[in-house]
Amino acid sequence: MSGAERLGNFPLGEGPGVRDTEVEKFLGIGVNMEGTAGNPLGIPSPVAVVWFGRVGRWLAVGSLLLGLLLGLGGCGVGSQGEVRILLASFAVTRDAYRQIIPAFEAHWLAQTGQQVRVESSYAGSATQARAVIDGLDADVVALALGLDVERIVAAGLVRPDWESRTPNQGIVTRSVVVIVTRQGNPHAIHSWLDLARPGLQVVTANPKTSGGARWNFLALWSAVPEPQALAFTTQVYKNVRVLPRDSREATDVFFQKGQGDALLTYEQEVILAGLRGQPLPYVVPDPNISIDNPVAVVDATVERKGTRAVAEAFVNYLFTPEAQRAFAEVGFRPVEPTVAQEFAQRYPPIEKLVTVADLGGWEAIQNRFFADGAVFDRIQAGL
Repeated sequence: MSGAERLGNFPLGEGPGVRDTEVEKFLGIGVNMEGTAGNPLGIPSPVAVVWFGRVGRWLAVGSLLLGLLLGLGGCGVGSQGEVRILLASFAVTRDAYRQIIPAFEAHWLAQTGQQVRVESSYAGSATQARAVIDGLDADVVALALGLDVERIVAAGLVRPDWESRTPNQGIVTRSVVVIVTRQGNPHAIHSWLDLARPGLQVVTANPKTSGGARWNFLALWSAVPEPQALAFTTQVYKNVRVLPRDSREATDVFFQKGQGDALLTYEQEVILAGLRGQPLPYVVPDPNISIDNPVAVVDATVERKGTRAVAEAFVNYLFTPEAQRAFAEVGFRPVEPTVAQEFAQRYPPIEKLVTVADLGGWEAIQNRFFADGAVFDRIQAGL
């Protein structure tokens, strides 16, 4: 099956704004989604990080002290009974949370009579996971892949049963990998198989350094039957002239430098570009990989701050039709069935959607494909 070709240009109503947390502004760890001229996908630049010399910890480790200085407080309950929680999410979710956070705050006030303030920090998924491990006082993490949550679990901050304690096994949104082509699709790229044609130039980031690129690799690997997967994936990577460090650099290579005939990226990214007035031609190949985005309560934080009830309520709210609709409006495939039906025309069905579980889970995937000396390294060594 050749998949579906689409031009991402969808209307989006203006939602209420969301506050940037004062902690985020002070630390400089949030990502500004503005100022992305020349990058149609709107992927932000790397996050500025402040380090404590040899200790190598984020300045967020001192969030309790900063709370005293900034009036935020290290605990979750303020002097007036207001509860504050911090959401740490991967960068491209910001547009959705601009709608979701004020709606949840109003919902909580109506249900309990208590004021809640949800502050938010946005950066790359792996960056956020490292920040939480190093002391960022997040009550909730919403990340791009389960592997990043598992790293926080390994650090003892999230309980291992986090999936069973969260609706939909913790998966709050989904996406798939798409192929962005040049205008008019001059090379007639309609499926994964076309990416293996000799002479075609493919742009994708390095899966050793980019979480998004790991999804790209897994989509390619899953595009053909297992016995042919190694040969096919190797042929595609022969057409990858450079391996940028992350998705932002890959889009810069494709759009700003004009290199490559096809770019691998998230479906959500191209839909968001269309919402921002820059529609891009793209193909949704079938089969594809289910890019599952997890959310989890940071148990160690909520226990210390006394914010578990609010944090869990916020996580549960993300699965309501109202929140799922906000995600769907900015390019994420919703997991709530009625909302998925509402947006069925925007998100073409995938007949064969491979999951992380189909590939053995993240630990097996990491060891098989991306660890030092594993499949990806062997592919690179043989090019």
